[in-house]
Amino acid sequence: MASELALPWFLELVIQGGLLITSAVTLLAAYRVIVGPTTPDRVVALDVISTNVVAIAVLFSLETGEGVLITVGLVLAIIGFISTVAVARYITEGDIIE
Repeated sequence: MASELALPWFLELVIQGGLLITSAVTLLAAYRVIVGPTTPDRVVALDVISTNVVAIAVLFSLETGEGVLITVGLVLAIIGFISTVAVARYITEGDIIE
């Protein structure tokens, strides 16, 4: 069950603004993934998207009081880091596992 903490109005405003800005940056990064001229541009844009999804999960957790979303954010951060390293290694060396 969520703990219903009453947040001050300015904190709610900051969280809503953070969600809005993070969502807008995610959409701009999605555009770069689709249009990006080179593969490294697309990889960086995907990394930005994964980082922003983690930020959205944490901000939404702060807004709703659901602690499980922090765990979801941590798992997404780990998966995003591992996938970025794997793709970077594939681009530079041509294979992931030797």
